[in-house]
Amino acid sequence: MSKSPRIEVLHRCWPGMVAVMLTMIFSTAVGAIEDPLNASITTSTQNNMQEAKTQTRIEGLNDKTRTMLEEYQQLSRELEVLQTYNTQLQRLVNSQEEEKQSIQGQMNNLEATQREIIPLMLRMVSSLQEFVAMDHPFLPEERQLRVTQIQELMDRADVSIGEKYRRVLEAYQIEMEYGRTIEAYRGELKTETSTRTVDFLRIGRVGLYYQTLDRQEVGQWDTAAGGWQKLTDDYNLPIRKGLRIARKQSAPDLLYLPVPPAQAVAP
Repeated sequence: MSKSPRIEVLHRCWPGMVAVMLTMIFSTAVGAIEDPLNASITTSTQNNMQEAKTQTRIEGLNDKTRTMLEEYQQLSRELEVLQTYNTQLQRLVNSQEEEKQSIQGQMNNLEATQREIIPLMLRMVSSLQEFVAMDHPFLPEERQLRVTQIQELMDRADVSIGEKYRRVLEAYQIEMEYGRTIEAYRGELKTETSTRTVDFLRIGRVGLYYQTLDRQEVGQWDTAAGGWQKLTDDYNLPIRKGLRIARKQSAPDLLYLPVPPAQAVAP
């Protein structure tokens, strides 16, 4: 029995159709497998990219946080320094305020102090002048000039009261030193009949003596008589010795000289 043409054709085409069908089925199966895999890979890639972005943001936040922390710590240190500085400034301001109040109080009392001290200085200068006039007549020009200068100083408006008071005390100090020192100097001996250049020997305020340049005459100041009194030749050598001691030309030694009776003279 012969096959029909239709069946023959089908029989001939069947292997190819089967192959085509298998190919289609395989392609479909592969496509079905590849779609989830591709989706998974895509999702994983996207997740990685998202994680990378997140990590980058986290690192950026960490850097910003660290920068903000450093700025905060720096500002905290600056604040502490400023607080310490302000505290010290406040102490200085308080101290200056106290000093200002003290100065203000002194200025308020200054006028009253001036009213009291100026008359006192005038009395001191007047007493000093009287004392120099009544004292032994040693260095008369120098001492009188000092008193005159102080008197002129008292009338000057450009000199402070403190400076005037200092000069008055300085003059008193110099006069006090005369009573504790020994001195030899050359000067003019003025008498009623003549004026001669002689060597003077001052021993504190105990005695004032002279010796002529030719060493032929010696004498002393007589406080009671208010004039010069000649001494005998016995005192020529002691006075000469005293002059050498006062000029530091000889070692200190005892001097045997007449001493006038003491009189009370107060400045």
